[in-house]
Amino acid sequence: MSTAGITQHLQALVACDTQNPPRKIDGDSEIFAYCRKVLPPGFATRAWDHGDGHVSWFAVKGRPSVLFNVHLDTVPAGAGWSSDPLRLRVSSGRAHGRGACDIKGAAAVLLAIAEQGAGQLALLFTTDEEGAGGCCVDHFLAAGEGDRFEQVVVAEPTLCRAVLGHRGYLSVKTRFHGEPGHSSAARGLHDSANHQMARWAARALELAAAAKRSPADPGTCFNLGLVQGGSKSNVIAGEAFVHWSARLRPGESSETFLQAVQACAEAGDTVGWEVPFRGEPLPTADHDDTAARAFCVEHDWVVGDPVDFWTEAALFSGAGLSALVLGPGAIEQAHTADEWVAVEQLERAYELYGRVVNSDG
Repeated sequence: MSTAGITQHLQALVACDTQNPPRKIDGDSEIFAYCRKVLPPGFATRAWDHGDGHVSWFAVKGRPSVLFNVHLDTVPAGAGWSSDPLRLRVSSGRAHGRGACDIKGAAAVLLAIAEQGAGQLALLFTTDEEGAGGCCVDHFLAAGEGDRFEQVVVAEPTLCRAVLGHRGYLSVKTRFHGEPGHSSAARGLHDSANHQMARWAARALELAAAAKRSPADPGTCFNLGLVQGGSKSNVIAGEAFVHWSARLRPGESSETFLQAVQACAEAGDTVGWEVPFRGEPLPTADHDDTAARAFCVEHDWVVGDPVDFWTEAALFSGAGLSALVLGPGAIEQAHTADEWVAVEQLERAYELYGRVVNSDG
C-alpha cells in the first residue's frame, strides 16, 4: 500500500463531520458507509446504534486473536485553523485535519491494511470516546463480543510505541451545603459552605501530595478545576460547588481514592458527590501487563513509557482482556488547531499493524 492510499482514506474520514459534541452520528452515517465500501469481500460487519450518537461498528474477517479499536469521533474543530479543518491538507510531510492525529489516521491505516486483503482482521470503530464515557466499548464488552480476543490494541497516538500503562481519570462534582445568614454571626466559621469546602480542599490536596513516592514522582494529579460558592461577602454561604478531577497512577483504584477524598470532609458537613466520569488506569488494579508485554516481544514492538492521558484500553483491561495502546502521531498534536500527524508515522503504523495481522492465525 502506497502512502497515497493511506492519505486517500484519511482524506475521506476527515471529511466526515464526527465532532463530539454535538455527536450527530448514527449507524448509517457517511463515515460508516465509506468504511463498508472500502472493505473487500470476506468481512462481516455489524453496527450497534445505542442512540444519541453512540455507535459501535464491528468488522471481522476470519478468526483473529487481536482486536484493533479506534474511535472515529473528534473534538470540535474550534478556532485558529489556517485551513478548513474537515479538508485534509498534506504539506511538508504532515497531514493536517481535525482527527488526523486523534485518531482517524489510525483508522485510515487499518482500512488500508484491510483493503490489501488481510488474512484475518478485527476492527471496532466507535463514536463516543471524546468526553462521552466509553458507552460504545462498554456495550461491545457487555454483549460478550470481546471474549474471543486474546489482545486488544487501542490506536491512540503514542508515536508508534507500545504503551502498557497510563493514568486513570476521575471527574467528580462536589456540593457543600451550609446554613446561610448574616456574616456577623460567629457560627459562619463552621456553617459557611465555602469554609467547609476550603477545609476539605486543603485536606484533599495534602492527601494527593502525600501519595508521592519520591521527590521526582508527580504522584496523583489532583485538580480543583471549577470552584463556585456564596452570593455576597456579607452573607454566610449556603452552597459551594467544586468540580475536581484526579489522574491516578497505573494499578491504583479510583474507588479507593474517591473514598479517601470523601473522608477529607468534616463529620457533620452536608456534602453531595456526583461522578460524571470514572476511568480506571491501565492496567486496572486487578490485572497486570504480562500478556501485553509478551505480545510486544512476539511482534517486535518497542515498549514506551507510561503516559498521563486516559484511553479506552482501561475498559478492555477492566473486562479481563490484555490491552495496550499504540498508534501513529503525538498526543501533543491532538485537539489543536491545525492538528496533524506525520506521514511517516502513518507508514510506521502500517508496518507495525501489518506485522500483527499477517501473523495472526
